[in-house]
Amino acid sequence: MLKVVLFCAAGMSTSMLIRKMEDAARAKNIELKVSAYPESQLTKYVPTADVVLIGPQIRFALKKIAAECEKYKIPVEVITPQDYGMMNGAKVLEQAIRLTAKE
Repeated sequence: MLKVVLFCAAGMSTSMLIRKMEDAARAKNIELKVSAYPESQLTKYVPTADVVLIGPQIRFALKKIAAECEKYKIPVEVITPQDYGMMNGAKVLEQAIRLTAKE
């Protein structure tokens, strides 16, 4: 099972993206657990992830989030504004899978 943790400003704007990612995973027969949290919950939820994705609205926090992810050897990347804005769950799922393949 792929465990993806999304961080955004408040943890709410990603709920639609989560549903779209889950739909894309079902279509590809991929076991997926995806959760979203505000960036303030970083230290609590990073250790639970296989991959961390960041909403483009908090890309300014990438350095801080990457430092926390490095402690656990968890890949991290910012979701592109286009994929986030279009709520393209399939593309964001592909991004998460690509990052875990680099391990």
